[in-house]
Amino acid sequence: MLSSRPLCTRARRGAPRSLSSALAHKLRGKAGGAADPSGEMAARQTEAADPPALGRDEEAVLLLEKTHYRHDPRWLLPVSPHLCLACTLELLPESGVSLVRKKHVVFCFRDALVRHTSLVTQLVAQDPRVCIHFISMLYGLLCKVEDGSVTDLCIEVLIQLTTQLKLEQAIHCLLNECHRELCNMSSMRGSLATMTLLGKLVDAIPGLADQLVIKHGNVTDHLLRGLVYPNEGVQASVCYLYGKLYSSPVAAEMLSGHFREKLCPLFLSILDDAQTKELQINCLGLLRQLLKYDLFVSVIMNESVLAKCPESPQRPSGETSLPLVLKKLLLSRDEILQVASTHCIIAVLVHSPARHAPAFIHADIPEFLFEHLSSSSEVLVWSSYNCLILLAEEPLFFSKCHTVYGIEAVVRSLRGSLKMSNTELHKQGLLLLAEILTRQPEEIRLFTSSAMCRDASRALQEAVSSPVLDVAAEAVRTISAFMRKDHQSSPPVQYRALRALLEAMLSRCMEFAQIPVNRRFLGNAFCRNSEKATLQKGKFLLSTLEGFRNACRLAVEFQGEPSAQENPFTAPSAEKEDTLEAFSEFLLSACDSQCIPMVMRHMEQATHPSLMELFFSILHSLFVIVPHMKVKFSKKLADSSFIRLTLELKARFCSGPSNSALNQVCSSFLYYLCLSLLSAPEKTEPPSSEELSVVSEFLQHGLPQISSHTLESLSFLSDRQYMEVAARQRQYCILLLFHLAHIHEDRFVPEAELFVAVQSFLLSLQDQGECPPPVVCRACIYLLAVCQDKDSVLDEAVVSAIRNFLEGISDLHLVYTHHPLLLRFFLVYPGLMSRFGHRVLELWFSWEESCCEELDDNSSPGQPTLPASVSALFQMLRSSPSILLILLDLVYSSPVDIGRKVLIILRIFLRKNEDIQVGGLIRGHFLLILQQLLVEYPASPLGASGNLPLLLNLLSVVQLRNGTEQELDSMTIKLLHQVSKLCGKGSPDDTDILQPSFNFLYWSLHQTTTSSRKRAAAVLLSNTALIELLEKMLALTWTEAGSPRASLLCSAWLLTASLSAQQHNGCLQVHQMLSVELDQVLKALSFPKNKAVLLSAAILRFLRTVLQQRFSSALVVLVPSGVQPLPTPEDTALAPLRTSQVLSLLIGLQNLLVQKDPVLSQACIGCLEALLDYLHARSPDIALHVASQPWNRFLLFTLLDAGENSFLRPEILKLMTLVSAEKNMCLGLFFPSSSILSHEEVEHVLQHAALTDLSTLSKATLQALYGFFLQVQSMGLLADHSMAQTLQASLEGLCSSTSSAESPPQDMLCLGGVAISLSHIKD
Repeated sequence: MLSSRPLCTRARRGAPRSLSSALAHKLRGKAGGAADPSGEMAARQTEAADPPALGRDEEAVLLLEKTHYRHDPRWLLPVSPHLCLACTLELLPESGVSLVRKKHVVFCFRDALVRHTSLVTQLVAQDPRVCIHFISMLYGLLCKVEDGSVTDLCIEVLIQLTTQLKLEQAIHCLLNECHRELCNMSSMRGSLATMTLLGKLVDAIPGLADQLVIKHGNVTDHLLRGLVYPNEGVQASVCYLYGKLYSSPVAAEMLSGHFREKLCPLFLSILDDAQTKELQINCLGLLRQLLKYDLFVSVIMNESVLAKCPESPQRPSGETSLPLVLKKLLLSRDEILQVASTHCIIAVLVHSPARHAPAFIHADIPEFLFEHLSSSSEVLVWSSYNCLILLAEEPLFFSKCHTVYGIEAVVRSLRGSLKMSNTELHKQGLLLLAEILTRQPEEIRLFTSSAMCRDASRALQEAVSSPVLDVAAEAVRTISAFMRKDHQSSPPVQYRALRALLEAMLSRCMEFAQIPVNRRFLGNAFCRNSEKATLQKGKFLLSTLEGFRNACRLAVEFQGEPSAQENPFTAPSAEKEDTLEAFSEFLLSACDSQCIPMVMRHMEQATHPSLMELFFSILHSLFVIVPHMKVKFSKKLADSSFIRLTLELKARFCSGPSNSALNQVCSSFLYYLCLSLLSAPEKTEPPSSEELSVVSEFLQHGLPQISSHTLESLSFLSDRQYMEVAARQRQYCILLLFHLAHIHEDRFVPEAELFVAVQSFLLSLQDQGECPPPVVCRACIYLLAVCQDKDSVLDEAVVSAIRNFLEGISDLHLVYTHHPLLLRFFLVYPGLMSRFGHRVLELWFSWEESCCEELDDNSSPGQPTLPASVSALFQMLRSSPSILLILLDLVYSSPVDIGRKVLIILRIFLRKNEDIQVGGLIRGHFLLILQQLLVEYPASPLGASGNLPLLLNLLSVVQLRNGTEQELDSMTIKLLHQVSKLCGKGSPDDTDILQPSFNFLYWSLHQTTTSSRKRAAAVLLSNTALIELLEKMLALTWTEAGSPRASLLCSAWLLTASLSAQQHNGCLQVHQMLSVELDQVLKALSFPKNKAVLLSAAILRFLRTVLQQRFSSALVVLVPSGVQPLPTPEDTALAPLRTSQVLSLLIGLQNLLVQKDPVLSQACIGCLEALLDYLHARSPDIALHVASQPWNRFLLFTLLDAGENSFLRPEILKLMTLVSAEKNMCLGLFFPSSSILSHEEVEHVLQHAALTDLSTLSKATLQALYGFFLQVQSMGLLADHSMAQTLQASLEGLCSSTSSAESPPQDMLCLGGVAISLSHIKD
């Protein structure tokens, strides 16, 4: 707006004046008139000052004093410097004012404009015409002077003034002035200032570029003139202006034809020939602006292509190529030019790497970019990274082997950059390395040596350990690309470095996963923060799993490479860690200890299909990586509920066509998991290859179709409608998965519903006439067994269907699973037990791993705890004793090892369940087995079955269980007959059969009443083959007393003694006599073998029987051995014994007594008693001689030398009673002359007995002591009254103790496998 107030109070009249003079007149003040000479003189003096003085002198310089007094005060700046705009307008065009003063004025104006922008702006803007005139004056000064500093100052003031005033008129005025100046120039020599002003003006004022092109379109002609002018300063200013023009999209579009037709080739040539840095930088600035537009990029690159083809007819001479120009700048040592040229390459490539990258690659640009990676400039390195990343999108970049040349520089640069703090540089370097590793063709090996590969691994290890999450994440992605076979195949493979790299990656991932969510936020802010953190952790975990998956793939690919199995340069004695096997085991361990826990922990917060797909692909690959551990790995996965997890994922994400990749990888994982678990089951037989083939087929077809929840799967399983093949295979898969999950204690399926569903499935199969594969049948039976409640019972139709299915299977082991509930399942239903009970029990015992020998060990302290499986079997046996018959058949018909297990289990059961009377049941069934055996194998029944000894052992156990004497019923008599008949068909070598048979026969003779005992003896005596066998056995004693058959010989002697006694007492008929060499019998007792105590006791019992019968047995004939000496008169009385034999036998008995074995001692005392009776009857003198031997006293003291009250032992008391019996009173044992036992010693024994607590003595000791007291009392040797009282008290206490004693201990024992009746030995 023009001011309404005049610039001065009085105007000079006269002719019209010019605009400048009119404006000057308006700027004057009130006082007119001529100029003051003194003022003019002062001004001239001030002009002469160079530089002007400070203070008031300085302000005087700013004023034109000859006219200032006439200027309106409103044109005076009210603050320092007190500059008058009117004076400035009059001073600047004055030719008489020095340039220095003008420069100073402009400088002060610039200073005031900077310091007091608003005041100066208001001052200038008071009148637009004054403002325009002032701008014109400044531009005129700009064009006239050649001083560069003045030019720069004027340009700066003009720019600041126009931008602050924002007056369109001022801007158009300035543009018109510039345009007029350029048009009036005959040469571009003086255009530098104008071009510079225009460039900065366009830069400072938005939209001015568009106006300049629209309203002054021919300015481009002047710009072209400036470009061709041979002055790089002018060219630089023109390029600068061009750059500002092309920075506007509108102007750029309008100038597109100008560029394509005129500017492009000229510009490239100038850029190529530029020498000054200013021109080079401005050219690159213009190029950067041009490269923003795809059109200009295409034009420039097309020109570059034509320039590279000399034979092209369209190529003008002198043109150059942009890649070559930029390559030239890259080769310069100026960092700014290198960075700028790199940015230009990036600007070209971002439009289309596929179109433009080949030109730069052919110009070998990548080679120099790789060289720049060693620069210390972070900007240059960062720019080179970006440029190489774009070039890496072109396959030619790799086929020209630029990456092979530059990979070492990239790794070295990356390791160096990691020591800096510029995280963006870290990320770009890792991104470049990742691109190279990812896009490198497999046929071109990137790492030419293992050392380079190791360096890259170390660099990545450092990067992934970075505390900056973005850097670590980029490093993880790079590691994923690094895990490629062609990158690691340079021998030797650095497995140790790869392991360290993976450990660092997994550790960083675990560290990041454990970072807690920031809880500073509340409410929705906390939720958003938590979701963001979970998302970041999920992305990082996804990248980590991808790297680990690629490492697993690498291990799989190396399995077929013999050279990659281990480091060939490892010393033979060194621990081989750089092996594929060790690396594979590490992968399995790392997945188990790190990957799986991380994924499970992340799943608690979020579940992403892509992450789970990657995770399950890793698990799937581990089955192939470590085949020797896949079974263990599979079982651990199944135990960790991975079957449930996989099915839940499929149901959640794969119910429709979505996430087909996840469905496929989950199905593949379940496929390998199921096959692995089935191929090495724990408690069942592995299926055959044919069965596995069938399972593999329906798993492959059925698993991808399973994507339903558990209840939906149960409903589908219960569907009894007609099922197509695909649907049936899906049912098979569901059953198999539920079965394997239950085996591994992952019971995620409701058991009651599953029990019903399996029944419906079986009935559906029966309805359609189908027979399931054995694996499916096994799964059904197992699930029914473990899911059945105590109150639930299968329908008869289901039981019938199961029976039909099982009958169609070749062997039950194909469907058997070792489990107590499955055994109960087969035994609880009669229809199944009758048909399959025998085989199921046989399979149960074959799989039972309980240590039966330890359970059957009676010598172990305490009662051993039974395993749960054995306890379950015992419970079934108690509820259904008929199962014992099946077990008895197993003992006979099953393999020996199984039969032995059954025998031990039966033995334990019978011992722990004495209240259950099953002896008759077992004996009757055994009788049938034995009769059948003797009928089918009459010639050699002993070799017909290897389990016959086990049956006989069981029969002995049952016989031993009968503690009281019972009448022998007809069945027992028949059994006795059959066993004796079986023994008669054997030979002494059949120890395993004869030993339990002899035990049974022996116990049968002693565990019954007198009348039954006579019947049993008659049955045995009628078996001549048995008597002949006993004769052979007795004859073997002299040669094999210390052999393993000593137990059998012992039983033979005891059985012979029992038969001889029963025959003699009952006058039974003898069908076959057996002969025994008396000399050998006495010799065996006089010189017993070591460790043959039982055998000696048995022979003593035989000899006692013979002595008691006075050698007159109808069954046993004692024959001499060889030629006998002539008998003496004493021998004739003792016949068939001789005196020397008696004395030798006596010494043998004394030696056996000294051994202090309880059983042997009892046998010796009994034999000694019978010997003394025999001697007393035949020759009292010899009896007296025997009783008077000093050795008897020595023997007593030897036996008594065993500690305090050692006389209170049954054998010692019996010995003292024996030699003092009434019938031996004539021997004078207590006479002083005999010196065997004095009155004082008898009194001492009685006193000690009276002081003893009789309640602590055993029944046998009490009886022996009682007999001794009676013997002493009957002899009348207690004349002392006190002794008589003591004896009387002892007798009363003894009688009361005997009457109140407990029931006698068990008489029948089994010692060392030999059946012994203690009463038979003692009595």
